[in-house]
Amino acid sequence: MVNPEQVNQTVLMEFILRGFENLPELQTLLFLLFLAIYIATVAGNVLIFGLVVADQHLHTPMYFFLGNLSCLETCCSSTILPRLLAGLLTGDRTISFSACLTQYYFFGSMVATECLLLSVMSYDRYLAICNPLHYAAHMSGRACLQLAGGSWIGGFLCCSITTLSICQLTFCGPNVIDHFFCDFIPLVKLSCNDPHLMETLAFTLSLFFSLVPFLFILMSYIFIMTTILRIPSTTGRQKAFSTCSSHLIVVTIYFTTLLIAYMFPTTDILSNFKKVLSVFYAIVTPLVNALIYSLRNKEVQEALRKACRIFIFGPY
Repeated sequence: MVNPEQVNQTVLMEFILRGFENLPELQTLLFLLFLAIYIATVAGNVLIFGLVVADQHLHTPMYFFLGNLSCLETCCSSTILPRLLAGLLTGDRTISFSACLTQYYFFGSMVATECLLLSVMSYDRYLAICNPLHYAAHMSGRACLQLAGGSWIGGFLCCSITTLSICQLTFCGPNVIDHFFCDFIPLVKLSCNDPHLMETLAFTLSLFFSLVPFLFILMSYIFIMTTILRIPSTTGRQKAFSTCSSHLIVVTIYFTTLLIAYMFPTTDILSNFKKVLSVFYAIVTPLVNALIYSLRNKEVQEALRKACRIFIFGPY
């Protein structure tokens, strides 16, 4: 049993995010790099979200989901990077237990939501390319709201389970988190409780919220690629392959790094490797998604040019 005094100590405990302290000579460079990535990520995703909301031509299911993704990526980056940047700039890496738990809850929720949302987006592309005659019926406004809302609700419910589980743990040992943000496995490893049950929980949830969506996306793209191969026009095939391959590469990198980070046991050898993988799915992917999914899209580019003309010359 845990006595009340121990509980109070747990609530008031501060953690130290080790981050990249083993690279002291690169602190300034890492700060500038992550700052540039953060500014570009927020600017790109906010721009896309604004265009989707403002331009009537982008009020379609595909861009509705892209708008959700852009909003998600902005929030996801803002959960991790400001604290990381402050630590790199000031050297102060302490974070309170409540702040750490809050950071984990929102970041974990958004990662789970993104996994579900990416699978919804692949389903949308599957219907548009492989079953166009039934696309309007399956992707009505109500259906889009239900799919997007289900992704957000499912992601936050998933992380609520793990966050409540962490709240039941007792922290009485070292308070140094060998990571650059508060994550599930590093937190569990600092607790005085047996970690096996919690690691099994993390594995199970990763299975349902990462591996299953990833396999669903792969199956969707297999059908999409098969349909594309039947397109008689060489130009049409090349255009479709270019778009789909870019999407699939980003999705594969995102899910592969995520699955290795959460489904493989953390050892001393894999610890630093997993930290590098976390940079990809937590920091790099939100920026790349903005470039791959939207800014390379001609309709988004046209909407941006129209917005710039209105901004410079006024409405006409």
